Amino acid sequence: MNKPDPLDLHSELKRLREVQSRDPLPGWPLRERRLRALEAVIVQHRQEIVAAIDADFGCRPREESEMLEIFPSLSSIRHALRHGRRWMKPRRSLASLAFLPARTEMRPQPLGVVGIIVPWNYPLFLAIGPLVDALAAGNRAMVKMSEYTPRFSELFAELIARHFQPDEVLVVNGDATVGQTFAGLPFDHLLFTGSTAVGHHVMRSASANLTPVTLELGGKSPAIIGPGARFEHAVERIVFGKMVNAGQTCIAPDYVLLPRAEVDRFTAAARDAVKRLYPDLANSRQYASIATDRHYQRLSSLRDSALAAGARGERLSEAIDQSTQRLLTPMLLADVRQDMAVMQEEIFGPLLPLVPYDHLDDAIDYVAARPRPLALYLFEQDQGRIDQVLARTHAGGVSLNDTLYHIAQHGLPFGGVGPSGMGGYHGEAGFRTFSHFKPVFRQARLNGTGLLNPPYGKRFRQMLEILLRRG
Repeated sequence: MNKPDPLDLHSELKRLREVQSRDPLPGWPLRERRLRALEAVIVQHRQEIVAAIDADFGCRPREESEMLEIFPSLSSIRHALRHGRRWMKPRRSLASLAFLPARTEMRPQPLGVVGIIVPWNYPLFLAIGPLVDALAAGNRAMVKMSEYTPRFSELFAELIARHFQPDEVLVVNGDATVGQTFAGLPFDHLLFTGSTAVGHHVMRSASANLTPVTLELGGKSPAIIGPGARFEHAVERIVFGKMVNAGQTCIAPDYVLLPRAEVDRFTAAARDAVKRLYPDLANSRQYASIATDRHYQRLSSLRDSALAAGARGERLSEAIDQSTQRLLTPMLLADVRQDMAVMQEEIFGPLLPLVPYDHLDDAIDYVAARPRPLALYLFEQDQGRIDQVLARTHAGGVSLNDTLYHIAQHGLPFGGVGPSGMGGYHGEAGFRTFSHFKPVFRQARLNGTGLLNPPYGKRFRQMLEILLRRG
């Protein structure tokens, strides 16, 4: 049941929707059981999961898979288990002043069957994260895994089939054709994580059914080093954010805006940071491979074309590229121009352009003039400067004086803005994304609405004047 033919996907969705219609508002015990089953998938099969992802990448450090996939997945599940019952409760309040003593309610209701399209770069967490929120909200789900992580995708399908009823969660595997069919299904909500280019196609397919979408895309996420930054700290955290998973992270710092006089200092500090974090990078099992040959060639081309056009490359390690193992040496790119491809495309790898500025206003204007990114990183101690940057820039999310970690906060929604996506999820925000908060107006037995009934005479006009004055 977990590998349906693409032609059967419509019938599979119909089947799940029919089952959901027989229990459209599952209680907390059922939702809790499903979340516990998801927890068991990870806890009981942790080593298999890590090994499968490692095999798909060629080299994915066990520590990174556990820190960036296993931990946030379990943390999301346990957060939902702690708070999900409360999220389900109706939100009650008094009606607007003119309609008292009536009352109102907002009743969370599952949307139905949710579609989730998972990318290859964090195949566990970016499947589990939205799935947790969908199940906590009482939905059933169909999950399309990436064809670029075949071992993990096959394992995930097997584990879900083992721990769930076939009419609760269905995992779909297949190539891009299957993905296109999946995106065109009339889900009650569709969440896609991936590139902006593919996001256009997904949204176009979903629009045919008026399927609401949450798009988690990407873009060129800037890191700004302000005049008042703790400079060495800033460099280390940027290097960490760029090199974990070899930069194959949708919220990795894509380029650095820094004071013009600090370019050489940044280069030296970055080399020191790489040496500390990856003391034997060439032979290290703690530095990830580029996931596919196609992606490796794309990154190599981005780098080589920038160097050929006049950019200055600063290698951050003595290691040399190893194409057979898809090991790409981290490199800074100075003296870049805006017409270079490396400054136009999201990099998604261990290449880091440096863009110098003379005044902080110049850096702010640079970010504000470009497509809104998924993440923004600011290193600065002065609160006035922090407020200035936050007020004048847009980004899906922000980390101050660090990188990446805003994505791991249950109290913060994760999502993009403009070209970097729409909508958000994580924690209660995800529960809301996959729920319809049905508004209910509850009229009191004794009320004054009859005073507004026709025929419209003097009494009606007096009441209307009172309403108009009070708003």
